[in-house]
Amino acid sequence: MIGFMTSPGDGQMIEANGISLYVEEHGEGVPILMLHGWPDSARLWRHQVPVLAARGYRVITPDLRGFGRSEQPGEVRSYGLRNVVGDITGLLDRLGVPAAHVAGHDWGAAVAWLTAIMRPDRVRTLTAISVPHPLAPPTVRQYEMAWYQLFFQFYGVAEATIEHDDWAWLRMFSRGDGDLSQAIENLSRPGALTASLNWYRANLAPQLPGRTPALPPVTAPTLGIWSTGDHYLDGERMKGSAEFVQGPWRYEEIPGASHWVPLDAPGRLNDLLLDWLS
Repeated sequence: MIGFMTSPGDGQMIEANGISLYVEEHGEGVPILMLHGWPDSARLWRHQVPVLAARGYRVITPDLRGFGRSEQPGEVRSYGLRNVVGDITGLLDRLGVPAAHVAGHDWGAAVAWLTAIMRPDRVRTLTAISVPHPLAPPTVRQYEMAWYQLFFQFYGVAEATIEHDDWAWLRMFSRGDGDLSQAIENLSRPGALTASLNWYRANLAPQLPGRTPALPPVTAPTLGIWSTGDHYLDGERMKGSAEFVQGPWRYEEIPGASHWVPLDAPGRLNDLLLDWLS
Protein backbone atom coordinates (compact mmCIF):
# COMPACT_ATOMS: atom_id res chain seq x y z
CA MET A 1 0.00 0.00 0.00
CA ILE A 2 1.30 3.44 -0.91
CA GLY A 3 1.73 5.81 2.04
CA PHE A 4 -1.09 8.32 2.38
CA MET A 5 -0.38 11.59 0.61
CA THR A 6 2.56 12.74 2.67
CA SER A 7 4.88 13.78 -0.14
CA PRO A 8 4.91 14.12 -3.93
CA GLY A 9 6.62 10.73 -4.17
CA ASP A 10 3.79 8.80 -2.54
CA GLY A 11 1.87 8.10 -5.73
CA GLN A 12 2.76 7.02 -9.23
CA MET A 13 2.45 8.41 -12.73
CA ILE A 14 0.30 6.23 -14.97
CA GLU A 15 -0.08 6.56 -18.73
CA ALA A 16 -3.74 6.28 -19.65
CA ASN A 17 -5.64 7.50 -22.71
CA GLY A 18 -2.47 9.15 -24.02
CA ILE A 19 -1.89 11.28 -20.91
CA SER A 20 0.20 11.01 -17.74
CA LEU A 21 -1.92 10.98 -14.58
CA TYR A 22 -0.72 11.13 -11.00
CA VAL A 23 -2.54 8.46 -8.99
CA GLU A 24 -2.49 7.22 -5.41
CA GLU A 25 -3.84 3.90 -4.15
CA HIS A 26 -4.62 2.98 -0.58
CA GLY A 27 -5.99 -0.20 0.96
CA GLU A 28 -7.08 -3.47 -0.55
CA GLY A 29 -10.47 -4.86 -1.48
CA VAL A 30 -13.39 -3.52 -3.50
CA PRO A 31 -12.17 -0.54 -5.57
CA ILE A 32 -13.61 2.94 -5.17
CA LEU A 33 -12.45 5.69 -7.52
CA MET A 34 -12.66 9.22 -6.07
CA LEU A 35 -12.58 12.22 -8.42
CA HIS A 36 -11.91 15.78 -7.25
CA GLY A 37 -12.99 19.08 -8.82
CA TRP A 38 -11.81 22.69 -9.19
CA PRO A 39 -9.37 23.90 -7.96
CA ASP A 40 -8.38 20.77 -6.06
CA SER A 41 -6.37 17.58 -6.40
CA ALA A 42 -6.47 14.08 -4.95
CA ARG A 43 -5.62 15.67 -1.61
CA LEU A 44 -9.29 16.72 -1.34
CA TRP A 45 -10.11 13.20 -0.16
CA ARG A 46 -7.58 13.00 2.67
CA HIS A 47 -10.28 12.61 5.33
CA GLN A 48 -12.10 9.87 3.41
CA VAL A 49 -9.20 7.74 2.18
CA PRO A 50 -7.94 6.32 5.50
CA VAL A 51 -11.47 5.58 6.70
CA LEU A 52 -12.45 3.75 3.51
CA ALA A 53 -9.12 1.89 3.30
CA ALA A 54 -9.51 0.72 6.90
CA ARG A 55 -12.96 -0.67 6.04
CA GLY A 56 -11.72 -2.90 3.25
CA TYR A 57 -11.79 -0.69 0.17
CA ARG A 58 -9.09 -0.14 -2.43
CA VAL A 59 -9.22 3.64 -2.73
CA ILE A 60 -7.96 5.16 -5.99
CA THR A 61 -7.46 8.94 -6.07
CA PRO A 62 -6.06 10.51 -9.25
CA ASP A 63 -5.22 14.11 -10.00
CA LEU A 64 -7.46 14.75 -13.02
CA ARG A 65 -5.86 16.03 -16.22
CA GLY A 66 -4.62 19.59 -15.84
CA PHE A 67 -4.72 19.47 -12.04
CA GLY A 68 -2.13 18.77 -9.36
CA ARG A 69 0.73 16.65 -10.61
CA SER A 70 -0.99 15.29 -13.72
CA GLU A 71 -0.17 16.35 -17.26
CA GLN A 72 -1.55 19.63 -18.61
CA PRO A 73 -2.60 19.33 -22.27
CA GLY A 74 -2.30 22.61 -24.16
CA GLU A 75 -5.50 22.60 -26.22
CA VAL A 76 -8.76 23.69 -24.64
CA ARG A 77 -10.70 20.90 -26.33
CA SER A 78 -8.49 18.35 -24.57
CA TYR A 79 -10.46 19.05 -21.40
CA GLY A 80 -13.82 17.99 -22.82
CA LEU A 81 -15.59 15.62 -20.46
CA ARG A 82 -15.64 12.79 -22.97
CA ASN A 83 -11.84 12.89 -23.05
CA VAL A 84 -11.75 12.73 -19.27
CA VAL A 85 -14.08 9.72 -19.27
CA GLY A 86 -11.46 8.12 -21.51
CA ASP A 87 -8.85 8.94 -18.86
CA ILE A 88 -10.97 7.22 -16.21
CA THR A 89 -11.62 4.05 -18.18
CA GLY A 90 -7.99 3.94 -19.30
CA LEU A 91 -6.83 4.32 -15.71
CA LEU A 92 -9.11 1.50 -14.55
CA ASP A 93 -7.73 -0.66 -17.36
CA ARG A 94 -4.15 0.03 -16.32
CA LEU A 95 -4.96 -0.79 -12.69
CA GLY A 96 -6.75 -4.01 -13.62
CA VAL A 97 -10.13 -2.83 -12.32
CA PRO A 98 -13.12 -4.05 -14.39
CA ALA A 99 -15.61 -1.91 -12.42
CA ALA A 100 -15.45 0.38 -9.40
CA HIS A 101 -17.62 2.41 -7.10
CA VAL A 102 -17.18 5.96 -8.41
CA ALA A 103 -17.48 9.08 -6.25
CA GLY A 104 -16.92 12.63 -7.48
CA HIS A 105 -17.09 16.20 -6.26
CA ASP A 106 -17.55 19.33 -8.39
CA TRP A 107 -16.00 18.60 -11.83
CA GLY A 108 -15.21 15.13 -10.54
CA ALA A 109 -18.95 14.60 -10.07
CA ALA A 110 -19.58 15.73 -13.66
CA VAL A 111 -17.02 13.17 -14.84
CA ALA A 112 -18.58 10.52 -12.62
CA TRP A 113 -22.07 11.18 -14.02
CA LEU A 114 -20.84 10.94 -17.61
CA THR A 115 -18.81 7.81 -16.90
CA ALA A 116 -21.92 6.16 -15.48
CA ILE A 117 -23.85 7.25 -18.58
CA MET A 118 -21.26 6.30 -21.22
CA ARG A 119 -19.62 3.31 -19.56
CA PRO A 120 -22.19 1.78 -17.20
CA ASP A 121 -20.24 -1.49 -17.21
CA ARG A 122 -17.40 0.23 -15.30
CA VAL A 123 -19.50 1.83 -12.52
CA ARG A 124 -20.78 -0.27 -9.62
CA THR A 125 -22.36 2.67 -7.80
CA LEU A 126 -22.25 6.41 -8.35
CA THR A 127 -21.88 9.07 -5.65
CA ALA A 128 -22.25 12.63 -6.98
CA ILE A 129 -21.38 15.41 -4.54
CA SER A 130 -22.59 18.96 -5.28
CA VAL A 131 -22.92 18.71 -9.09
CA PRO A 132 -26.19 17.33 -10.52
CA HIS A 133 -26.90 15.27 -13.62
CA PRO A 134 -25.87 17.22 -16.75
CA LEU A 135 -29.46 17.42 -17.99
CA ALA A 136 -31.01 18.53 -14.70
CA PRO A 137 -33.02 21.65 -15.61
CA PRO A 138 -31.30 24.89 -14.57
CA THR A 139 -33.04 27.23 -12.15
CA VAL A 140 -32.98 31.02 -11.98
CA ARG A 141 -31.00 30.72 -8.77
CA GLN A 142 -28.44 28.52 -10.53
CA TYR A 143 -27.97 31.09 -13.28
CA GLU A 144 -27.33 33.70 -10.61
CA MET A 145 -24.88 31.49 -8.74
CA ALA A 146 -22.92 30.48 -11.85
CA TRP A 147 -21.78 33.98 -12.93
CA TYR A 148 -18.13 33.02 -12.50
CA GLN A 149 -18.39 30.41 -15.26
CA LEU A 150 -18.78 33.21 -17.82
CA PHE A 151 -15.87 35.14 -16.29
CA PHE A 152 -13.65 32.06 -16.64
CA GLN A 153 -14.21 32.08 -20.43
CA PHE A 154 -12.04 35.20 -20.85
CA TYR A 155 -8.60 33.78 -21.59
CA GLY A 156 -5.81 35.81 -20.01
CA VAL A 157 -8.17 38.22 -18.27
CA ALA A 158 -9.44 35.54 -15.89
CA GLU A 159 -5.92 34.28 -15.17
CA ALA A 160 -4.56 37.77 -14.47
CA THR A 161 -7.49 38.65 -12.23
CA ILE A 162 -7.44 35.43 -10.22
CA GLU A 163 -3.74 35.51 -9.37
CA HIS A 164 -3.41 39.29 -8.92
CA ASP A 165 -2.33 40.60 -5.51
CA ASP A 166 -1.43 37.22 -4.06
CA TRP A 167 -4.56 35.49 -5.34
CA ALA A 168 -6.91 38.02 -3.72
CA TRP A 169 -9.78 37.19 -6.10
CA LEU A 170 -9.57 33.48 -5.34
CA ARG A 171 -9.48 34.16 -1.61
CA MET A 172 -12.59 36.32 -1.95
CA PHE A 173 -14.37 33.87 -4.24
CA SER A 174 -13.77 30.85 -2.01
CA ARG A 175 -14.98 32.75 1.08
CA GLY A 176 -12.24 31.04 3.04
CA ASP A 177 -13.70 27.61 2.33
CA GLY A 178 -11.95 24.65 0.77
CA ASP A 179 -8.26 23.81 0.71
CA LEU A 180 -7.19 27.31 -0.30
CA SER A 181 -3.48 27.15 0.51
CA GLN A 182 -3.08 23.84 -1.32
CA ALA A 183 -5.07 25.15 -4.28
CA ILE A 184 -2.86 28.23 -4.56
CA GLU A 185 0.25 26.06 -4.37
CA ASN A 186 -1.07 23.82 -7.15
CA LEU A 187 -2.33 26.66 -9.37
CA SER A 188 0.98 28.52 -9.03
CA ARG A 189 2.75 25.83 -11.05
CA PRO A 190 3.53 26.91 -14.63
CA GLY A 191 0.46 26.57 -16.83
CA ALA A 192 -1.69 25.12 -14.05
CA LEU A 193 -4.20 27.96 -13.71
CA THR A 194 -4.95 28.04 -17.43
CA ALA A 195 -5.22 24.25 -17.53
CA SER A 196 -7.76 24.29 -14.70
CA LEU A 197 -9.85 27.04 -16.33
CA ASN A 198 -9.83 25.13 -19.61
CA TRP A 199 -12.27 22.68 -18.01
CA TYR A 200 -14.83 25.52 -18.03
CA ARG A 201 -13.84 26.68 -21.51
CA ALA A 202 -14.13 23.21 -23.01
CA ASN A 203 -17.43 22.28 -21.37
CA LEU A 204 -19.32 25.45 -20.40
CA ALA A 205 -18.60 27.98 -23.13
CA PRO A 206 -21.77 29.79 -24.26
CA GLN A 207 -23.37 28.04 -27.24
CA LEU A 208 -26.13 28.84 -29.68
CA PRO A 209 -29.49 27.36 -28.66
CA GLY A 210 -29.98 23.90 -30.02
CA ARG A 211 -31.38 20.51 -29.29
CA THR A 212 -30.73 19.11 -25.83
CA PRO A 213 -28.42 16.14 -26.23
CA ALA A 214 -30.00 12.76 -25.70
CA LEU A 215 -28.36 10.74 -22.96
CA PRO A 216 -29.34 7.29 -21.75
CA PRO A 217 -30.48 7.07 -18.13
CA VAL A 218 -28.07 6.22 -15.35
CA THR A 219 -28.59 2.60 -14.38
CA ALA A 220 -26.10 2.43 -11.50
CA PRO A 221 -27.39 2.93 -7.95
CA THR A 222 -26.86 6.66 -7.41
CA LEU A 223 -26.39 8.79 -4.31
CA GLY A 224 -26.71 12.55 -4.76
CA ILE A 225 -25.32 14.79 -2.01
CA TRP A 226 -25.74 18.56 -1.67
CA SER A 227 -24.81 20.93 1.16
CA THR A 228 -26.89 23.91 2.23
CA GLY A 229 -23.85 26.21 2.46
CA ASP A 230 -22.97 25.77 -1.22
CA HIS A 231 -22.65 29.22 -2.85
CA TYR A 232 -22.15 27.88 -6.38
CA LEU A 233 -24.75 25.16 -6.98
CA ASP A 234 -28.49 25.01 -6.39
CA GLY A 235 -29.63 21.89 -4.57
CA GLU A 236 -32.91 21.79 -6.49
CA ARG A 237 -30.98 20.53 -9.49
CA MET A 238 -29.48 17.68 -7.49
CA LYS A 239 -32.94 16.71 -6.29
CA GLY A 240 -34.17 16.88 -9.88
CA SER A 241 -31.44 14.48 -11.00
CA ALA A 242 -33.67 11.61 -9.85
CA GLU A 243 -35.54 12.00 -13.14
CA PHE A 244 -32.48 10.81 -15.06
CA VAL A 245 -31.59 7.83 -12.86
CA GLN A 246 -33.17 4.50 -13.72
CA GLY A 247 -31.36 2.62 -10.97
CA PRO A 248 -31.92 3.08 -7.22
CA TRP A 249 -31.74 6.77 -6.24
CA ARG A 250 -30.99 8.39 -2.90
CA TYR A 251 -30.66 12.08 -2.03
CA GLU A 252 -28.90 13.39 1.06
CA GLU A 253 -28.57 16.99 2.25
CA ILE A 254 -25.81 18.10 4.61
CA PRO A 255 -26.81 21.22 6.59
CA GLY A 256 -24.30 24.00 7.05
CA ALA A 257 -21.42 22.57 5.04
CA SER A 258 -19.89 24.69 2.29
CA HIS A 259 -19.37 23.52 -1.29
CA TRP A 260 -16.35 21.53 -0.11
CA VAL A 261 -18.26 18.76 1.62
CA PRO A 262 -15.27 16.35 1.92
CA LEU A 263 -13.45 18.96 4.01
CA ASP A 264 -16.33 20.63 5.86
CA ALA A 265 -18.29 17.54 6.85
CA PRO A 266 -15.86 14.62 6.67
CA GLY A 267 -17.53 12.59 9.41
CA ARG A 268 -21.00 12.90 7.90
CA LEU A 269 -19.70 12.15 4.40
CA ASN A 270 -17.73 9.14 5.60
CA ASP A 271 -20.82 7.75 7.31
CA LEU A 272 -22.89 8.24 4.17
CA LEU A 273 -20.27 6.60 1.97
CA LEU A 274 -19.82 3.59 4.23
CA ASP A 275 -23.57 3.07 4.51
CA TRP A 276 -24.12 3.55 0.79
CA LEU A 277 -21.27 1.33 -0.38
CA SER A 278 -22.28 -1.48 1.95
